[in-house]
Amino acid sequence: MDVKIEQSWKEHLTSEFEKSYFQKLTDFVKQEYATHRVYPKGSQIFNAFEKTPFDRVKVVILGQDPYHEPGQAHGLCFSVNDGIALPPSLQNIYKELEDDLGISPKPSGNLERWAEQGVLLLNATLTVRAHQAGSHQQRGWEEFTDAVIHHIAEEKEHVVFILWGSYAQKKGEFIDPVKHKILKSAHPSPLSAYRGFFGSKPFSKTNQYLIQTGQTPIEW
Repeated sequence: MDVKIEQSWKEHLTSEFEKSYFQKLTDFVKQEYATHRVYPKGSQIFNAFEKTPFDRVKVVILGQDPYHEPGQAHGLCFSVNDGIALPPSLQNIYKELEDDLGISPKPSGNLERWAEQGVLLLNATLTVRAHQAGSHQQRGWEEFTDAVIHHIAEEKEHVVFILWGSYAQKKGEFIDPVKHKILKSAHPSPLSAYRGFFGSKPFSKTNQYLIQTGQTPIEW
């Protein structure tokens, strides 16, 4: 089937789009958008891929679900649109960034500037019904995003995978730690950030590895 996704990703993921689970997922998502308020807006479902083409991926940050309140989600995990108040997890990400690299928090939670430098901001589930966290889980998105991670892990090398929390770590269990750099810590959520996210220094560790492997560091 013809899926409107960035061309380099389309070339890598064509086989997924032909599988029966993806057809069922597409039917479900279309029905949801037709009958409920769903985030992000339809044109931004694959925004992470649009902002970070396959050949430019050098860092992957895994999230779980899109934000489910108005105006927040725009297809990049942990990121919100300009002008939207920073969600608690993103506040903690900015706090760790300041502690790690001395970078003062930006007023905007829009992380497109990271994505455009090669940071794939990938949620495991790419859509959600308004006000209902997890409402589109177990419908096929997880299988699709597993395939995305497999393609990156198998076809590229020296990618940094930042896995915050047990969900992301489980999803990335198959990644080869010799071929790639895997950074694990607690999730930045206020419920867990003090159990190992704060002080984990993911941003400086990422840049150290990128420099070691001859890549351009991220301007966080």
